[in-house]
Amino acid sequence: MIKPIELVIFDCDGVLVDSERIAARVQVALGAELGWPLTEAEVVERFIGRSHASIGEQVAARLGEATAALWSSRFEQLHREQVDVGLAPVDGLPEALAALTLPTCVASSGSHEKMRHTLGRTGLYEHFAGRIFSATEVARGKPAPDLFLHAARRSGVDPAACAVVEDSRPGVEAARAAGMRAFGYAGGLTPAERLAGPGTVVFHDMRELPGLLAAH
Repeated sequence: MIKPIELVIFDCDGVLVDSERIAARVQVALGAELGWPLTEAEVVERFIGRSHASIGEQVAARLGEATAALWSSRFEQLHREQVDVGLAPVDGLPEALAALTLPTCVASSGSHEKMRHTLGRTGLYEHFAGRIFSATEVARGKPAPDLFLHAARRSGVDPAACAVVEDSRPGVEAARAAGMRAFGYAGGLTPAERLAGPGTVVFHDMRELPGLLAAH
Protein backbone atom coordinates (compact mmCIF):
# COMPACT_ATOMS: atom_id res chain seq x y z
CA MET A 1 0.00 0.00 0.00
CA ILE A 2 1.51 3.34 -1.06
CA LYS A 3 1.40 5.87 1.77
CA PRO A 4 -0.25 9.23 1.07
CA ILE A 5 2.20 12.12 0.80
CA GLU A 6 2.54 13.93 4.14
CA LEU A 7 5.55 16.17 3.40
CA VAL A 8 6.93 17.85 0.27
CA ILE A 9 10.70 18.40 0.45
CA PHE A 10 11.95 21.08 -1.93
CA ASP A 11 15.49 21.46 -3.13
CA CYS A 12 16.42 25.15 -3.21
CA ASP A 13 18.64 26.10 -6.17
CA GLY A 14 16.85 25.54 -9.46
CA VAL A 15 13.61 24.46 -7.77
CA LEU A 16 12.63 27.42 -5.59
CA VAL A 17 15.02 30.07 -6.90
CA ASP A 18 16.30 30.32 -10.46
CA SER A 19 19.93 30.34 -9.33
CA GLU A 20 21.43 27.35 -11.12
CA ARG A 21 21.89 29.34 -14.33
CA ILE A 22 23.80 31.95 -12.31
CA ALA A 23 25.89 29.24 -10.61
CA ALA A 24 26.71 27.51 -13.89
CA ARG A 25 27.71 30.79 -15.52
CA VAL A 26 30.03 31.61 -12.60
CA GLN A 27 31.57 28.12 -12.58
CA VAL A 28 32.32 28.31 -16.32
CA ALA A 29 33.97 31.73 -15.82
CA LEU A 30 36.04 30.48 -12.87
CA GLY A 31 37.16 27.41 -14.80
CA ALA A 32 38.40 29.62 -17.64
CA GLU A 33 40.16 31.92 -15.17
CA LEU A 34 41.77 29.29 -12.95
CA GLY A 35 42.78 26.63 -15.43
CA TRP A 36 39.95 24.13 -15.80
CA PRO A 37 38.00 25.01 -18.98
CA LEU A 38 34.43 23.72 -18.59
CA THR A 39 31.32 23.93 -20.74
CA GLU A 40 27.94 24.58 -19.17
CA ALA A 41 26.98 20.93 -19.83
CA GLU A 42 30.11 19.76 -17.98
CA VAL A 43 29.30 22.04 -15.04
CA VAL A 44 25.77 20.61 -14.89
CA GLU A 45 27.13 17.05 -14.95
CA ARG A 46 29.90 17.60 -12.38
CA PHE A 47 28.67 20.31 -10.01
CA ILE A 48 24.93 20.98 -10.14
CA GLY A 49 23.11 19.47 -7.17
CA ARG A 50 26.29 18.67 -5.29
CA SER A 51 27.53 20.14 -2.03
CA HIS A 52 30.14 22.86 -1.67
CA ALA A 53 32.51 20.25 -0.19
CA SER A 54 32.01 17.85 -3.11
CA ILE A 55 32.75 20.56 -5.67
CA GLY A 56 35.83 21.61 -3.68
CA GLU A 57 37.13 18.04 -3.70
CA GLN A 58 36.77 17.84 -7.48
CA VAL A 59 38.59 21.15 -8.01
CA ALA A 60 41.35 20.16 -5.56
CA ALA A 61 41.90 16.84 -7.34
CA ARG A 62 42.29 18.70 -10.62
CA LEU A 63 44.08 21.91 -9.63
CA GLY A 64 45.32 21.48 -6.06
CA GLU A 65 44.12 22.60 -2.62
CA ALA A 66 45.26 26.23 -2.93
CA THR A 67 43.40 26.77 -6.20
CA ALA A 68 40.35 24.98 -4.82
CA ALA A 69 40.27 27.40 -1.87
CA LEU A 70 40.57 30.38 -4.23
CA TRP A 71 37.87 28.93 -6.51
CA SER A 72 35.53 28.52 -3.52
CA SER A 73 35.99 32.07 -2.22
CA ARG A 74 35.68 33.58 -5.70
CA PHE A 75 32.54 31.56 -6.37
CA GLU A 76 30.87 32.78 -3.18
CA GLN A 77 31.73 36.39 -4.00
CA LEU A 78 30.66 36.29 -7.67
CA HIS A 79 27.54 34.23 -6.99
CA ARG A 80 26.39 36.66 -4.29
CA GLU A 81 26.99 39.65 -6.57
CA GLN A 82 24.99 38.14 -9.44
CA VAL A 83 22.18 36.98 -7.15
CA ASP A 84 21.86 40.54 -5.88
CA VAL A 85 21.59 41.83 -9.44
CA GLY A 86 18.94 39.49 -10.79
CA LEU A 87 17.56 36.48 -8.91
CA ALA A 88 13.91 35.48 -9.24
CA PRO A 89 11.78 32.55 -8.07
CA VAL A 90 11.59 29.66 -10.52
CA ASP A 91 8.87 30.33 -13.10
CA GLY A 92 5.51 29.12 -11.77
CA LEU A 93 6.84 28.45 -8.27
CA PRO A 94 4.75 31.11 -6.45
CA GLU A 95 1.58 29.73 -8.05
CA ALA A 96 2.54 26.17 -7.10
CA LEU A 97 3.19 27.12 -3.47
CA ALA A 98 -0.11 29.00 -3.30
CA ALA A 99 -1.97 25.90 -4.49
CA LEU A 100 -0.20 23.43 -2.19
CA THR A 101 -1.94 22.38 1.01
CA LEU A 102 0.63 19.79 2.12
CA PRO A 103 3.36 20.58 4.67
CA THR A 104 6.64 21.63 3.06
CA CYS A 105 10.31 22.06 3.90
CA VAL A 106 13.60 22.78 2.11
CA ALA A 107 16.61 20.44 1.92
CA SER A 108 19.53 21.82 -0.09
CA SER A 109 23.17 21.14 -0.84
CA GLY A 110 23.73 24.85 -0.17
CA SER A 111 24.66 26.32 3.19
CA HIS A 112 22.16 28.04 5.49
CA GLU A 113 23.90 31.35 4.81
CA LYS A 114 23.49 30.91 1.06
CA MET A 115 19.81 29.97 1.42
CA ARG A 116 19.12 32.94 3.70
CA HIS A 117 20.53 35.10 0.93
CA THR A 118 18.83 33.53 -2.10
CA LEU A 119 15.48 32.80 -0.46
CA GLY A 120 15.59 36.22 1.19
CA ARG A 121 16.22 38.00 -2.11
CA THR A 122 13.16 36.33 -3.64
CA GLY A 123 10.80 36.80 -0.68
CA LEU A 124 10.61 33.05 -0.01
CA TYR A 125 12.61 32.80 3.20
CA GLU A 126 9.72 33.55 5.55
CA HIS A 127 7.56 30.95 3.81
CA PHE A 128 10.00 28.20 4.84
CA ALA A 129 11.65 29.67 7.95
CA GLY A 130 12.25 27.02 10.60
CA ARG A 131 11.89 24.22 8.04
CA ILE A 132 15.17 24.60 6.13
CA PHE A 133 17.84 21.89 6.13
CA SER A 134 21.36 22.00 4.67
CA ALA A 135 23.84 19.35 3.57
CA THR A 136 26.21 20.92 6.11
CA GLU A 137 24.11 19.14 8.79
CA VAL A 138 24.81 15.60 7.55
CA ALA A 139 27.83 13.40 6.84
CA ARG A 140 27.23 12.85 3.13
CA GLY A 141 25.70 15.14 0.53
CA LYS A 142 23.58 14.15 -2.45
CA PRO A 143 23.40 11.61 -4.12
CA ALA A 144 23.55 9.97 -0.68
CA PRO A 145 20.13 9.93 1.05
CA ASP A 146 21.38 11.48 4.31
CA LEU A 147 19.97 14.98 3.86
CA PHE A 148 16.46 13.90 2.87
CA LEU A 149 16.32 11.33 5.67
CA HIS A 150 17.46 14.05 8.10
CA ALA A 151 14.69 16.38 6.87
CA ALA A 152 12.06 13.64 7.23
CA ARG A 153 13.27 12.71 10.72
CA ARG A 154 13.31 16.32 11.91
CA SER A 155 9.82 16.79 10.43
CA GLY A 156 8.51 13.63 12.10
CA VAL A 157 7.43 12.04 8.81
CA ASP A 158 8.09 8.52 7.50
CA PRO A 159 10.39 8.68 4.43
CA ALA A 160 7.84 6.61 2.52
CA ALA A 161 5.34 9.46 3.00
CA CYS A 162 7.70 12.11 1.61
CA ALA A 163 7.89 13.58 -1.88
CA VAL A 164 11.05 15.33 -3.05
CA VAL A 165 11.12 18.05 -5.72
CA GLU A 166 14.53 18.16 -7.41
CA ASP A 167 16.15 19.52 -10.55
CA SER A 168 19.45 17.60 -10.55
CA ARG A 169 20.51 14.02 -11.10
CA PRO A 170 22.26 13.73 -7.69
CA GLY A 171 19.06 15.09 -6.13
CA VAL A 172 16.66 12.56 -7.66
CA GLU A 173 19.16 9.78 -6.93
CA ALA A 174 19.25 10.88 -3.27
CA ALA A 175 15.44 10.89 -3.10
CA ARG A 176 15.25 7.39 -4.56
CA ALA A 177 17.97 6.17 -2.17
CA ALA A 178 15.93 7.58 0.73
CA GLY A 179 12.85 5.60 -0.36
CA MET A 180 10.95 8.77 -1.25
CA ARG A 181 8.92 9.69 -4.31
CA ALA A 182 10.91 11.96 -6.61
CA PHE A 183 9.52 14.73 -8.79
CA GLY A 184 12.17 15.84 -11.27
CA TYR A 185 11.76 19.41 -12.53
CA ALA A 186 13.15 19.51 -16.07
CA GLY A 187 12.49 23.19 -16.70
CA GLY A 188 16.02 24.13 -15.68
CA LEU A 189 19.50 23.06 -16.76
CA THR A 190 19.33 19.28 -16.33
CA PRO A 191 17.82 17.40 -19.29
CA ALA A 192 14.67 15.36 -18.58
CA GLU A 193 16.38 12.08 -19.44
CA ARG A 194 18.99 12.71 -16.72
CA LEU A 195 16.22 12.99 -14.13
CA ALA A 196 14.13 10.00 -15.24
CA GLY A 197 14.23 6.76 -13.26
CA PRO A 198 12.21 4.45 -11.00
CA GLY A 199 9.83 6.18 -8.62
CA THR A 200 10.36 9.49 -10.40
CA VAL A 201 7.86 11.79 -12.11
CA VAL A 202 9.53 14.20 -14.55
CA PHE A 203 7.73 17.48 -15.32
CA HIS A 204 8.56 20.74 -17.09
CA ASP A 205 6.28 23.42 -15.58
CA MET A 206 6.26 24.12 -11.83
CA ARG A 207 2.55 24.97 -12.06
CA GLU A 208 1.91 21.27 -12.71
CA LEU A 209 3.35 20.23 -9.35
CA PRO A 210 0.25 20.44 -7.09
CA GLY A 211 -1.76 18.27 -9.47
CA LEU A 212 1.07 15.75 -9.83
CA LEU A 213 1.45 15.47 -6.05
CA ALA A 214 -2.30 14.94 -5.67
CA ALA A 215 -2.18 12.15 -8.26
CA HIS A 216 0.71 10.31 -6.60
